[in-house]
Amino acid sequence: MKYNNIEFNTYFKNYPDANGYFGKYGGSFIPPELQTAMDEITQAYNTICKSRNFINELRRIRKEFQGRPTPVSHLARLSENISTGVQIYVKREDLNHTGAHKLNHCMGEALLAKYMGKKKVIAETGAGQHGVALATAAAYFGLECDIYMGAVDIQKQAPNVARMKILGANVIEVTDGLATLKEAVDAAFAAYCNEYKDAIYCIGSVVGPHPFPMMVRDFQSIVGIEAREQFTEMTGELPDSVVACVGGGSNAMGLFSGFLNDPVDIYGVEPLGRGTALGDHAASLTYGEEGIMHGFNSIMLKDKNGEPAPVYSVASGLDYPSCGPEHAFLHDIGRVKYGVVDDEETINAFYTLSRLEGIIPAIESSHAVAYAMKLAKEMNKGSILVNLSGRGDKDMDYIIEKYGIR
Repeated sequence: MKYNNIEFNTYFKNYPDANGYFGKYGGSFIPPELQTAMDEITQAYNTICKSRNFINELRRIRKEFQGRPTPVSHLARLSENISTGVQIYVKREDLNHTGAHKLNHCMGEALLAKYMGKKKVIAETGAGQHGVALATAAAYFGLECDIYMGAVDIQKQAPNVARMKILGANVIEVTDGLATLKEAVDAAFAAYCNEYKDAIYCIGSVVGPHPFPMMVRDFQSIVGIEAREQFTEMTGELPDSVVACVGGGSNAMGLFSGFLNDPVDIYGVEPLGRGTALGDHAASLTYGEEGIMHGFNSIMLKDKNGEPAPVYSVASGLDYPSCGPEHAFLHDIGRVKYGVVDDEETINAFYTLSRLEGIIPAIESSHAVAYAMKLAKEMNKGSILVNLSGRGDKDMDYIIEKYGIR
């Protein structure tokens, strides 16, 4: 399929290019000593990603440890409740081991670290799912693990903090600035600058300098591969639309990658938070502009000085002032449409899915569910496949305290 002069049947061979660019987005904007480390990671990944032994080991881990493939579920009661004909389905990444999609790339990154002879993995986390997943991978492979997490998110995500510590990770509280995801990334990068000879920085999304946007996408593509096959087997056809939430955008790229070359509408959902004013949301693709942060060029939210703007979302995993460079590229060429839902729509979707289907979703995933519910009312017929990127166990105490039981 060709879209806006982009040939999608060869898309993954051409994007990113050798320098890590998706069009004008991506690249690597880091100090020379760190670039040497990134070049080492790139070379190692390009070597082992084609290795039969690496591929077979990753397949074994996914089947025997992660519990893959995760199922696709038809949300019959939700579909009937909100629409006259549209059927909604979800890809159940909440049933992946550790409760979210994050383990898909963390096991791959940790396996890469072992191949490279590294002794430690370093990462940031927002909602805590990436931190838990990496702590799990580190325990599995016998690696040390440092997780940097903003003080605000530590308070919101206490269950995941406890899980990381139980798994043996060192959780390092970050109190700078707004003390959320951006600051956690800053701190993790700073630590990596001092430890790159013995450690690998396992970025938690399709962001950061090359090769991480490509590498995380590749590891997450199992979501789209499985979902496409499962949906076709269930229904005899492709979905009309696929939907996923977007912060940095790893779960979305995982799902989208399975459908980019198909006649399927693709929607990414950003957090509108409390409203459109700067500082009240984290919808970078909707309200941002081109800019460089954390070592890559993408679309970002900027303050009046051109620096990363303060952001907010009820979902700790989405409150990031930029997005993956591949999302920026797909946005610019129009292959993926990006929309927003606010906090109230998100919490309503959280409770609606829980009550009608017996599935308690992560707040991040609830953004995608909320958008799919609105989209179903607009479509009138057809089918929607949503990436349910994680389960909501981590969010229950926070939601009950802030919003009560509805």
